[in-house]
Amino acid sequence: MSARPHKQSMSELKLRRLTEHNIRLREDLARPRMRVSEASASLIRYCKTTKDHLVPSVWGPVGKNEDPYAPPQKCQCIVM
Repeated sequence: MSARPHKQSMSELKLRRLTEHNIRLREDLARPRMRVSEASASLIRYCKTTKDHLVPSVWGPVGKNEDPYAPPQKCQCIVM
């Protein structure tokens, strides 16, 4: 009688690892794919149509009211 009754054999461990690897590969195959040319065209289209406030050399200066990165303006309110 062995001291470890639930010890798995080496072949069972290898089988389990291969099965898990097979499952991950099947999940990768099921993932939707896109051609590189389509992805790059989509990225170029996004960059041309989306205004980036951090690149004023391309889009021109940004007004303070439009700039989400501008420091917040201090309130000029007086409380009495």
